[in-house]
Amino acid sequence: MTTTFSWNISNLDHHLPDEIVYTVHWTLTAEQIDGDSTYTAGSYGTVSLRAPEDNIIPYEDLTPDIVIQWTKDALGAEKIAEIEQHLTEELENQKDPQEASGLPW
Repeated sequence: MTTTFSWNISNLDHHLPDEIVYTVHWTLTAEQIDGDSTYTAGSYGTVSLRAPEDNIIPYEDLTPDIVIQWTKDALGAEKIAEIEQHLTEELENQKDPQEASGLPW
């Protein structure tokens, strides 16, 4: 079964007046389709960025693709793999729950 991962940028914190982004708020959503059922899990986080010394992209020219790449670079491949593994485990737990909460009455 294939898991699809989708990155999204939910907010940017930036300095005024230079508009340099210093924090990215991101989400990563995992989705699996199994027959008629769709399972989703998500993760939210932030990454701090250092001010660039060169190649500054004007704030109004930023795109989701640019900022997602910054986010991935800041997190690193190992951390991304950990997050994806955790989300995949959440999806498996949704399909075959091993825990529950509630009252018997």
